[in-house]
Amino acid sequence: MPEIRRAQAAYIVDGLPSTLVFNSVIACSATLLTAIGHGLSLSVVVWLVVLLGTLAMRGVARNRLLRFHWVETQPVYALRVLVAGAFISGSVWAALPYCIPGFEVVSTGALVFLVMIGISAGSILRGIGHSTVSLAFSLPLQVSLLLCLLSIEGAFSSLMIINVIALMAVMVRSSRSAEKVFISNVLSKLEATELVQSLGIANDEILQQNSRLETLANRDTTTGLANRAYFNGRLLGDIAQASVSSGEVALLIVDLDRFKSINDTLGHSAGDAVLREVGRRLVDVVEEEGLIARLGGDEFAVLISGPDARNRAVACAARFTEASTVPIAFAGAQSVVGISMGLAVYPAHAQSAEELLACADMAVYEAKARGRRQLREFDPGLKEQADRLRLIEQDLEQAILSGQIEVWFQPQMLLESDEISGFEALVRWYHPHIGFISPPEIISAAQSMHLAEKLTGYITAGVCRMLNRLPDLDLPDATVALNVSPREFALYSVADMLELITSQHGINPSRLEIEITEEAILDTEGAGEQLKRLENAGYKLAVDDFGMGHSSLAYLISLKIDRLKIDRSFAKDVAASRGNQKLIAALVGLGRALSLDIVIEGVETEDDAAVLATLGCRIAQGYHFARPMPSEALVAWILARRPEDNPEPEKKRKRKVLA
Repeated sequence: MPEIRRAQAAYIVDGLPSTLVFNSVIACSATLLTAIGHGLSLSVVVWLVVLLGTLAMRGVARNRLLRFHWVETQPVYALRVLVAGAFISGSVWAALPYCIPGFEVVSTGALVFLVMIGISAGSILRGIGHSTVSLAFSLPLQVSLLLCLLSIEGAFSSLMIINVIALMAVMVRSSRSAEKVFISNVLSKLEATELVQSLGIANDEILQQNSRLETLANRDTTTGLANRAYFNGRLLGDIAQASVSSGEVALLIVDLDRFKSINDTLGHSAGDAVLREVGRRLVDVVEEEGLIARLGGDEFAVLISGPDARNRAVACAARFTEASTVPIAFAGAQSVVGISMGLAVYPAHAQSAEELLACADMAVYEAKARGRRQLREFDPGLKEQADRLRLIEQDLEQAILSGQIEVWFQPQMLLESDEISGFEALVRWYHPHIGFISPPEIISAAQSMHLAEKLTGYITAGVCRMLNRLPDLDLPDATVALNVSPREFALYSVADMLELITSQHGINPSRLEIEITEEAILDTEGAGEQLKRLENAGYKLAVDDFGMGHSSLAYLISLKIDRLKIDRSFAKDVAASRGNQKLIAALVGLGRALSLDIVIEGVETEDDAAVLATLGCRIAQGYHFARPMPSEALVAWILARRPEDNPEPEKKRKRKVLA
């Protein structure tokens, strides 16, 4: 393994300076011993010079290995250089006995012998990192000693040879064993290092992953702002802190006007571009005032806490309103995106995070209801309205199932004869806790709660039951008008629902009149096909509140509308209003030209009824004739008008003729 070779080379190189110094000292000591025992000879001096030269060469080689970083980059080459240097030094040491005149192992040369054995053993101890280096030095010395011993005869030399060979074996084995231990230690160190590194890398990856997860958990991926989860936590924390410090928390909800149309017409990439730009502008105007978050869809929130939080939030809203007048570039175009904002403040408006959010949302809805592109601050009246609406929506379905929802009827009268022409069905609901609920509130709640089909079907069934009773009341030809809102045509198949319920009650469709507004006539995509089906099935079609919208005469003709109902605003005080008289006369003339019946709503006085009769109106309804009433009260009212039940017939109403 390169790592092991690198560790071996580094170990030998690190210990080489002390080894070289030790060799030099021992060499000088050996020379001194030789001079004492045999006298200083030229050969020994030469030997010392050569040895010191080899040691110097090894020192130079070490410096080059370090300078050029060969220990790290080329450890095998470095080990070869170190082995060669050790072998050369060992060979020079091995030559020492042959440089001493008259050297004898068993006499005075014994000291040199011991020096050579000692330095050989020392090289083994110093070279445990790489046995080849230490053996390259020590083996030549021991071979030299063996050769010297072999030149001597006798038992003593033989015993010494055996001991030297045994020593050589022990040194080789010890050197190899020491190298294995060294390698094992290096491997353990490398594994530990790798483990530490891998743990470090894993820890870094975990930290990075945690950072990414934290970003995903707390940041909106489209705008980079805080997301709803982070916002909710921050809101709870700020309110908790404000409750302790008696501070304020202001919540500003920002909603983009008609954002859905951008997504639907230009695609989600354009919508995302708008969201990013709105987020950037919010950051610019809010700065360090508070937290900005995208709650989802096209809704943003600004949370401002601390002293004077409300006024700071109002100032931010004003700056953002000004910034929003600058067009936003998206999908190759530029457009000003309208914003509606709602403001609520803790503790002035709410006592909890959930309440504060609800209050700010209510303020946004109020801003939209009042024309959009403005800031509205929450007031308690909005909560009362919201609570009322929530209760209506909550109880509506059960009210339908239990019969709390009632179908009432208001008569429609022939002005000339004062006879009953038909009836209009009206929905009524008396809630046990909040009293009477207006029809628009009932219809709106039904559409919000996806109960529109169930509600209209329930009313239709009540109408059919009344139609089945009318023949017994001598009104076999009377019709009943049923209101259907324009939106219902887009929510479900009105034609299928009517066909099912009228067939269940055995009602001829011609006796049922479907009242629609002018909006439904113009909505050819949503309602046109169903209106054609109703016409083909034989239902009478009437346009309610005629004159208040933008009806197309072409549609009136193409759909074969049977009746126009003139809005009550034209009938109010018509006896005293020349302008209204002219308008009604024109509408009556239009009806006659198109062969349409004209019904005028909201007739409340005898004088108004008389004037309308002279203007050519045939049919009218209003409080002057009868108020809306439940079915049983209606039956009683009809019976009370019968000649046999009322032997003294009511005189015909006098009609006032226009001067």
